[in-house]
Amino acid sequence: MRLSLHTDYALRVLMYLSEANRRAKVAEIAGYFDISRDHLAKVTQRLAQLGYIRAIRGAGGGLELAVDPAKIRLGSVIVDFEGTMRLLECVGATEPVCCIQSSCRLKQVLAKAEKVQKDYLDGVCLSDVVQEGRPLDKQTR
Repeated sequence: MRLSLHTDYALRVLMYLSEANRRAKVAEIAGYFDISRDHLAKVTQRLAQLGYIRAIRGAGGGLELAVDPAKIRLGSVIVDFEGTMRLLECVGATEPVCCIQSSCRLKQVLAKAEKVQKDYLDGVCLSDVVQEGRPLDKQTR
């Protein structure tokens, strides 16, 4: 599975806000990661709709986590942004989508791989991948 840029940015925002442990502006986060502010604004809007963050307007406003990092499961965030973690279309399909689907054993192997991946990611919390109050180390390119 390869995550979309949208999901990548969502995870980065959550990590940034968790580690900063304060409100931050979209422009600040976009500048830190050297990514598009407009694209990041769309991501943060979706994160707010999903209830992961709060967007505070006005002076002193910005973005902040709305959920304790220990309660944010990476698997949930990924599914919320990706919609599915399917490796192939046939996995989980009830109707045939492939001419060999009825006799193919690959589907069962991939279904198990998906379950292992999902179970693992559901067991990892945002707090497991960040250190609160310690800024992310930036590498120079």
